[in-house]
Amino acid sequence: MRIKSVEFAGAIGQPGQAPPESARGMPQVAFSGRSNVGKSSLINRLLGRTRTAIARVSQQPGKTQEINFYRVRADVGDFFLVDLPGYGYARAPEALRKKWEGFIHAYLSRGEDLAGVVQLVDMRTGPTEDDLRSVDYLAELGVPVLFALTKADKLTATKRKEAVAAAVKTLQVEPDQVIAFSSLKGDGREELLETLGALLFPADDAVPAEEVGDAGDPAETAS
Repeated sequence: MRIKSVEFAGAIGQPGQAPPESARGMPQVAFSGRSNVGKSSLINRLLGRTRTAIARVSQQPGKTQEINFYRVRADVGDFFLVDLPGYGYARAPEALRKKWEGFIHAYLSRGEDLAGVVQLVDMRTGPTEDDLRSVDYLAELGVPVLFALTKADKLTATKRKEAVAAAVKTLQVEPDQVIAFSSLKGDGREELLETLGALLFPADDAVPAEEVGDAGDPAETAS
């Protein structure tokens, strides 16, 4: 799957608030993870926005307090990438954490347009208790899950291989559900795009590239 352009489409900040009108009826994939897992950096790299970031990267965990919707135009068709607030930020007030949980649950449980969730896990630490609770919750909802192990560049090739194997064992998933990803170097980007393309646009539903028109400036190609 090749990204052609991306634009911010709107956000949900309260339980019961509807997604942006333009997202309704469109295939969606949500990104979930701890507040310090590097989610914004991964999204920017994945979408080819490394020089002009579209997802805000903050030095302060817990900064994202809304569900953000990005309309992505790709060669196989349009879809929405949905950025969920990071969880597990202990310093956030309890009332705020409850608010996040409320509108995240409302979005995920509605789910009619949700093709799946990309669950981010820090490769250096492996799945935490918070991560496992998130995975169990998604399993209860019956949502397909793909795992992206972030910060792969922080480990040697040998340690990276060991970390992937350990994550597969802990999460009790198939190896092809786990992708090692480096937002710094771009490792895993093509694999993740290909997997998302198959998830969002199954072969019978895929739109031929020549039928997909450009709208807006193409996303820059990640190096």
